[in-house]
Amino acid sequence: MQIRAVDIVKSFPAARRAALEGVSLTVGSGELVALLGPSGGGKTTLLRIIAGLDIPDAGKVFFGDEDASQKTVQERRVGFVFQSYALFKHLTVEENVSFGLDVRERAQRPPKAEIRKRALELLDLVQLGGLEKRRPAQLSGGQRQRVALARALAVEPRVLLLDEPFGALDAKVRRELRSWLRELHAQTGHTTIFVTHDQDEALELADRVAVLNGGRIEQIGTPDEIYDHPASAFVNSFIGEATALRAHLRDGQVFIGDHQVALPASNRQAASGAGEGRLFVRPQDIAIGDAGPDALQGEILSVRRSGPTRRAEIAIPCQASSIEVDTPASAVYRPGEKVPVRFLRGTFFLNGESAPAGA
Repeated sequence: MQIRAVDIVKSFPAARRAALEGVSLTVGSGELVALLGPSGGGKTTLLRIIAGLDIPDAGKVFFGDEDASQKTVQERRVGFVFQSYALFKHLTVEENVSFGLDVRERAQRPPKAEIRKRALELLDLVQLGGLEKRRPAQLSGGQRQRVALARALAVEPRVLLLDEPFGALDAKVRRELRSWLRELHAQTGHTTIFVTHDQDEALELADRVAVLNGGRIEQIGTPDEIYDHPASAFVNSFIGEATALRAHLRDGQVFIGDHQVALPASNRQAASGAGEGRLFVRPQDIAIGDAGPDALQGEILSVRRSGPTRRAEIAIPCQASSIEVDTPASAVYRPGEKVPVRFLRGTFFLNGESAPAGA
């Protein structure tokens, strides 16, 4: 089932600006798409409008070729999973999963035996077989979230919508459920949209990622496109770790002060141009200790262990902010030491421009 949100506008009375400003999004049939961005960016509002829980001020939502804008949640047949699980405490796991089928009108309600069979099959699918008689309070957070997902699947939804599904769980459980959800999606093939503010979650799970900020979509693309080719300074600063350095463009070349930075052709303007801007660099895209004509002289401020590597903080000329560089754990650097610094890769944005210069 393809989902299309077209020119969606939504405002709330107490807000200073619109929650969504003409947002359009197409999700292909069977695709898993993440809505990623900071709090207040419009992610949950867009999800709720697609579900039919909120009504847009303008714009339409299509399920396939059908205009679903005036249809109820039930008529749209969506499965919605909330961060808070929203399970009924007084019902068993099986009863929670069956709830959506049990409350259907008599003419549309399957026989009890069929409802129970479907509930047990779904509990096996979400790896909770044998726990059908337990109450939610007897389950872990990760198990409760799986029950919530099974309940959403029980009504045979045309689209599955998840709002921060792992937000209430600890980091270890979140990591475990990510791979589980990806496997489940591969098995069921549901068109799925999920909201998250966790970039690792979005990049690991999604076929495509839509980055929202201030009620607008900054960029839509595959995880590789979003990470390696950010379309705006916001996306570059929000995705991954990056330091923004003051720089300027002169004759199509990037300079920090009077020092030319030798960037790959894909990361700088090919034609002539000029202007002030920012150069975004990631810790893994900087080399130290390798002198050359394009190297800057830096000073080690601190070094700390970071898993299998060390993270060095380095001051460089013409910058108020220091940069951080990943080095091998075997490398030994000390505060105060002078080292050459080279940028292997980076993305330059002219001030006020969305797309990287020349990219």
